[in-house]
Amino acid sequence: MSQPDIQFLQDFSDALNRHDIDAVMSMMTDDCEFHAVGGPDLLGKSFIGREAVRAGLSAAWQNATDAQWVDAVHSVIGDRGYTESTYCGTTADGMRSEARMIDAFTFRDGKIAVKNAFRKQRPAVPVKGA
Repeated sequence: MSQPDIQFLQDFSDALNRHDIDAVMSMMTDDCEFHAVGGPDLLGKSFIGREAVRAGLSAAWQNATDAQWVDAVHSVIGDRGYTESTYCGTTADGMRSEARMIDAFTFRDGKIAVKNAFRKQRPAVPVKGA
């Protein structure tokens, strides 16, 4: 199986921005892991396995229905990859987040085995007119 490349990471980012969970999951291994930007543990909140990762990503989109990752720059180095982007999203209570972030990926068998997300700690701002 071929190793993921920059186009693979762009396709993954495009699927995230479409909130297309089936496309996202098709690019991840069966035993995938997603470590969210926040949570109680050293790695934030961890979602382990396909169903947990699917639920974790879907919940993030439900929390901010307009969530987007823009201005992406991708890098691939061996079995690791990185996407640096700006996260933008508005929660139901009208708080807007915009902050630079990075996803650090571990690849295995031509797919993403681990998606580890890091984001700048920046206070949310109220949306004008909300």
